[in-house]
Amino acid sequence: MSNSAQHGCSLPAVVLVSILVLLSMCALFQPRAGNFAAAPSPVPSQFSAIDGAEIAASTQGGHFSGDHYDSLRVGPERVLFGSIDIAGRRADNQQILDAAQNIFRTVGTELFSRADMNEAEAMTELCIKLNLGIMEAAGGVRSCPAFVGCYHENFGTLCYTNAGHTPGLLRDGTDVVELASTGLPLGLFSHATWEAPTVALEKGAVVLLVSRGVVEGESKDDKNPDPDFGLSRVKLHLQADRSRAAQAFCVSILNEVGEFASERADHKDYTALALLRTP
Repeated sequence: MSNSAQHGCSLPAVVLVSILVLLSMCALFQPRAGNFAAAPSPVPSQFSAIDGAEIAASTQGGHFSGDHYDSLRVGPERVLFGSIDIAGRRADNQQILDAAQNIFRTVGTELFSRADMNEAEAMTELCIKLNLGIMEAAGGVRSCPAFVGCYHENFGTLCYTNAGHTPGLLRDGTDVVELASTGLPLGLFSHATWEAPTVALEKGAVVLLVSRGVVEGESKDDKNPDPDFGLSRVKLHLQADRSRAAQAFCVSILNEVGEFASERADHKDYTALALLRTP
């Protein structure tokens, strides 16, 4: 066989080897299932299913503010949820938000999954950890009003802490009562503490949380003697609302404030979270 013939036979083999090497390198740098860690989502893509209850949340706006909500199952009988409003613009607060969500999920699961845990003590401990974590991430003081609750499926009870958040509203029967503040906003004082009361939810009861943006919604009518939407309007709306699903309660109040507010409020976010104990 001639030298030219030998070179003619070896060329395709060299090309084949090169292609195999390139394919191996491409496979090496492809993300692999189970090893690829995605960036944390700002809100849960799906809330945990709850036996005999529902939880849902919704936001309207361009995600300009520090509004954030989250929920996860922390045990066979308990679901933890929270709503936080970090002072400032979301673009400037992402590091604080990520730190708070990480603590909420990891520490919350650790505290509330213990067999011998006391809900009130666990809630206070979680708020202390959140408070310190927020201050560390912020490099100092940063006001973060928050509402954190733990719902017990078997008992239909809610243990909660309101750290300077807009009061939660509990509609039980025909009455609407406020779940008022039980302590200062998170992120202000390193040695702050919080109380954690427990309320019972009868079947059909709903707890509604709204962000500061909802309460401070500005009327489109410049002559309105009461220019802010206010907590009183939220109460009246909740008392009359005949929705039968948690998501419907959220959408209903956000639509109401959306119709009330002026276009000047387009830079604000409106957030609502509802926990419904189904009839």
